[in-house]
Parts: sequence; C-alpha cells; structure tokens
Amino acid sequence: MEVTGPLLSRRLLLGAAAATAAAVVTPSPAHAADDEFDTLRIRWRNLLTGTGFDATAQPYAGALAALGNQATGYANTMTAALWPDLPLGKASNNITQSYKRLAAMALAYAQPATGVTGDARLGAKITAGLDQLAATAYTATTATYDNWWDWQIGSPQSLLDACVLAFPLLSAAQVATYCAAVDHFVPDSAVAVYAGTSTGANRADLCRVIALRGVLGRSSAKIATASGALSPIFPYVMTGDGLYADGSFIQHTWVPYTNSYGEVMLGDFSRLFTLFAGSSWAVTDPQRGTVLDSVQHAFAPFIVNGLAMDGVSGRAISRGLQGSNPTPQSDHTRGHLLVSDILRLAESGIGSARQTATWRSMVKGWLQREKFLPYLQDPGVGVPELARAQALLADASVAGAPEPVGHRIFAMDRSVHRRPLWTAAISMCSARTTYYENGNGENLRGWHTGAGMLYWWGEEVGNDQYSDAFWPTVDPYRLPGTTVSTKRLADGFGGAWGAPKPASTFAGGATDGTFAAVGQDVRGLGSTLVAKKSWFCLDDIVVCLGAGITCADGVAVETIIDNRRITTETLFVDGQRQSRTDGWTRQISRARTAVIDGTAGYLFPGGATVNATRIGRTGAWHDINTSSSSTPITRDYLTLWFDHGVDPVDATYSYGLMPGSDRPQLRLPPKIIANTATAQAIQDPITNTLAANFFAAAAPARCPWTPLAPS
Repeated sequence: MEVTGPLLSRRLLLGAAAATAAAVVTPSPAHAADDEFDTLRIRWRNLLTGTGFDATAQPYAGALAALGNQATGYANTMTAALWPDLPLGKASNNITQSYKRLAAMALAYAQPATGVTGDARLGAKITAGLDQLAATAYTATTATYDNWWDWQIGSPQSLLDACVLAFPLLSAAQVATYCAAVDHFVPDSAVAVYAGTSTGANRADLCRVIALRGVLGRSSAKIATASGALSPIFPYVMTGDGLYADGSFIQHTWVPYTNSYGEVMLGDFSRLFTLFAGSSWAVTDPQRGTVLDSVQHAFAPFIVNGLAMDGVSGRAISRGLQGSNPTPQSDHTRGHLLVSDILRLAESGIGSARQTATWRSMVKGWLQREKFLPYLQDPGVGVPELARAQALLADASVAGAPEPVGHRIFAMDRSVHRRPLWTAAISMCSARTTYYENGNGENLRGWHTGAGMLYWWGEEVGNDQYSDAFWPTVDPYRLPGTTVSTKRLADGFGGAWGAPKPASTFAGGATDGTFAAVGQDVRGLGSTLVAKKSWFCLDDIVVCLGAGITCADGVAVETIIDNRRITTETLFVDGQRQSRTDGWTRQISRARTAVIDGTAGYLFPGGATVNATRIGRTGAWHDINTSSSSTPITRDYLTLWFDHGVDPVDATYSYGLMPGSDRPQLRLPPKIIANTATAQAIQDPITNTLAANFFAAAAPARCPWTPLAPS
C-alpha cells in the first residue's frame, strides 16, 4: 500500500497561482487570499472553473458558450419565486435542482468567454436566487421532508459551490445566513458515528459539505471535523458499505456500486485531497492508501475502453435522458466521471510517482480507444476536466496503456474476464448481494440483472451495446446470459434499496488469474425457479452450462443465450442466412453453431434447439425511471434463447460464447463432462484446461471424468 508522495504537486501550485492572477472577477481586498481560508476557497474555485486553458480554443470555446447559453436560459425563466417547473414546498429534489441551476449560473458568471462572464444582471439573479431559497426553502429553521439526501448532500453541495463562485458578490451577512442553514441540516453530528446514512460515499459527500461550509464560514473546527471524518471510510470492510480487500465496493449494505456510489466517493476524495493538500487540515491518515490502491484494484477492473460497466452501477443504469441534458447518461458518461476523478487525483500529488504515472498511462489508453462517445466530445465533461485530458493526450512522455488481460472474481458476486480482443463480465446475486436495487422511482425493471447477466464488449465491436438506449428498450425478461421465469413482475417488485436477496450462498468461483470457473445457485425473484449455472471463462470462449432448472410458476422458463441490440447485422445458423425481417421468429432444431456477422459466434456442443427472433422494441426512459424522459425510443434486437418449457424439471442447457468470432465451427468444442445440479465441468482440448463447479459435496472417486494427460 503506497501513501508516499508530495502533498501538493508543482502543477497544482502553479495552476492555482495562474488562476488567481487571471480570475474573471477580481476579488475585493476583503476577499483576497490572505490566509488559509481564502487559499482553500480559491483552490476550490479553481477546481470548479479550471486553469491553464485557452478559452478561445476548442473544445473549451464550445463548452463555455454552451454553459453561457444554459445560464442565460435559467436567468430568463427565473421569477421572484424561482422556477415554475420546480415548485418549492413538497419535493425536496426541487430545492436541489434550484441550487444546481444557480450553481450553473454562477459558473458561467465566473468562467471566461461564456458570453455572460461577470454580467451584472446574471450576478443579481444569482444572489436573488440564493436569498430566496435561504428565506423560504432552505433555512436554519426549516423542517425536512421527502428525501434526506437533498437536505444533507444535494442542496448544500450546490449551494456552497455557488457561493464559492459568486463570492465577490456576497456580503458577510449573506454568507453567514447560508452557513447557518447548512449547519442546521448538516451538523457535526452527521459525521460523529460511522453508521446509517453516514457511510461510504455518503460519508465522503457529508465531509465535502462540512469542509466547504468551514472554508466559507472561516471555521477551522469545521474543516478539521471534515478532514478527520474521512478516516472511517479508509479501512477495508468485511460487511456493509465500503471498499473490500478484494476490490469490491458496496453501498446500501447489499448493492455492488463501484461505478455509481463508488465513483462519487472517489470524486470526493480527489477534490478533498486537493483542497486540503499542504494546509493545516491535510489528510495524513496512513490508511488513505486504500483509496489510492483502489484506483487500480477496485475501479479500473470495471472500466473497459473508457466505459464503466453497468453491472456495478445499480440504479444509475436507468437514468438515461433527464431534464434539459441533451446527452443521456450511459456507461460511457459514467466512465467519463471516473476518468475525471482519476486525473484529478493524479494532479493532487497525493499518490506516489509510480502510482501517478500508472494512472495517467491507464487513462490515456482509455481516452485513445473510446469511440462511441469520446471524452472530449461529451457535453457533460466540464472545462477543468477537458483541460486535464487535453494536456495528457498532448504529453508525448506518457504512453497509453492497453487493456489488461486476466480474470478477477469479486466477493460482491461479480466476475470480469479480459482477453486481448474482448472483455466479458458476469453479474450474479446471493445472500450477500441484492437481486437489484430500485428506489426514488429508479431502476423499476432491473429485476433480473443479477440472475447471471453476461455482458461483453469487443475491441472494436459492441462498445455502444449497452449505451444507446439499451435499458429502456430491451426486454427485461430477456437479459443476455440469464435464466428466468417469465412470470410477470410489478415495477419495483421485491422492495426498494436492495431489499430483495436470494437465500442461496453460492455465487462466485475460482481463477488462476487467467481462466476461471464461475458459478451461481439461482433462485428466481418472486418465483419458484431454481437453477445451477456455470461460466467457464477460457482463451477465446465462455462456456455456459445450466442444470437442475426447475420451476412451478405455471409459465415458461427461458435461458437467454444473447440479446444484441443491432442495426443491419445478419444471423447465420449452421452457415444458413436467416431472415432480416422485423418480427421474424424461428425455432431451429439441432443447431450446432450460430453467428451474428461482425459480432460474435456461438457453439452448441452436440446440437441444440435454439429459438431466435429479430424485433424492434419501443420504450421510454420514463418506463424504468420516473424522473427520466417519456419520449419513445425504438431499437432493434436479435435474441437467441433456450425455451425450457412451462414448469420444467431438471432442464439443462449448454453453449459457448465466442466474442468477435465469425467461424465458431472451426473451434474444437470443449467437452462437457458434467452438467447436473451437483457438478458442472468441462475439458477444453485447445488450452488443456479442466474446470469444474461443485454445488454439493462429492467424493473424488465419484468425479465423473478422467483428467487430460499433460501435453
């Protein structure tokens, strides 16, 4: 665990000095950086506005102009009661969204070349809005309602950011009023005990609020409280929320959340380490090294070619298109947040020279390979982040790192298999982890995302597979890799916040770091379904077995071989071209191979009855998230599945997934030597690999195979 390295990098010091000299709005003498509080305030402003970029050059000029237009729109629609579409008094999120708009207006006011930089009318609107909320909605005496998060995290974070950006416009009395409101909702007691809603990412968020309140209110005690309250997050945990020694990250007790809450935590650390660096409140706890180690150990395994895998993003997969944002949230936009966090952490100077070099090389590789929504073209990426990425791409001394090769199995019931030309990931669940999480009207149909969903991405193919409106248009009962009862479930079935969990404990496997045997004892959500599933992850193939598939729901049970969002791709079965007509469906007996051209090949050892359909599906983000767009979207899908029939007893299946292959018939098929509810095993003649999962105890003498002789 490395914790060495300077507390404040030379780049950060020079950037802060340059930004102070070139600030858009020159602070009055009373606001000059004449002590540590002012130094930290200016440092936070620089984190928000960025430094060292040419505002007249792209991509900055376009981003700044867009921000100015957004701020002007907010100002023009603002009334004395703020915004008609965000009525105050019932929905706490409307307070948060109001503060977010004011923060965006303040950013446009403070940054150069926005078209409203230093604009007096905009400045007056910002202060009027802050005062209106402080007088009517977010006051030192208001009783909370609706969602606690808005009162303790969402609203105060945007309020404090707006105050930092508009600081020259604010009187001491105004700042004191705003700080009093923050103290009311986020007292020091919010971080006194590491429990409840004050753990993991939420604790980091609360520390950020208290720290900024301390900076603005010139309270050394508040800043010290925030800095010290980070320490309980650092140690690895054995249960509940936080980072685990194997690289898992859990939030809400049961939910694998690396790329959502985990990203929030990493983002907070990257900002707070920068804020506190070299100050009286610098974070010196040696256990902070777990955060630095987590970049490579916990976060990087779930990023491929710049996208952040959905299997550890929880409710975030359902957000898509929200509000006035023209770019839907996706695995790529979530990946961009992590890229930003890692580059910010690298710039903070808290990591060792070796760690920082590794992070920068890793990020540069992602930036160079990402094609669906390149980082520099994402409207959601801020100017400071664009500047860091541009500087990295221009730095010839840094070589972009390739995607690693290997296998990782995580205690949070996730597995990632990486080969030179493709990556696959498996999402499972057990008594340790939830089937899925819904809450706040989000992810209402994520029921089967933990039922053995098998994601995969090629080096050049499929990097937009789950990005382009996949979640609102895919059949939620036919997620790739899953075995499910087709029994209909209500939106949000099972309870919110990760409540539903199976009783089974078998989910996981064994790996030598290259290949792996992964298995799951499946219990259906709200269903009598039971099944044993295995994935044997090899060099060019993932061999998928299922056995003991039994159900008494009175409906069909299916295993989804794959469900690809397509455009013009053609399906071939045993070399025969299949129809490309929308609505086409066919059951194919004794199939041995299938190919989706330019995408993947599929092997069916011994032959199998395979069902296939090609269909356009229409849905809206609002169907799965009540805060998202209701605009209908249509996407085309090619689905392959096994139909186990109504109320099957001990049904089985076997197939092999070969990402990127268009000639699966040329591969010697792995030999299936056991596929029962007790044991599943294969021998691979290509790699001379023997792999097995045991779901019940069995004496060695009863093992139903003879190992291959060494080659």
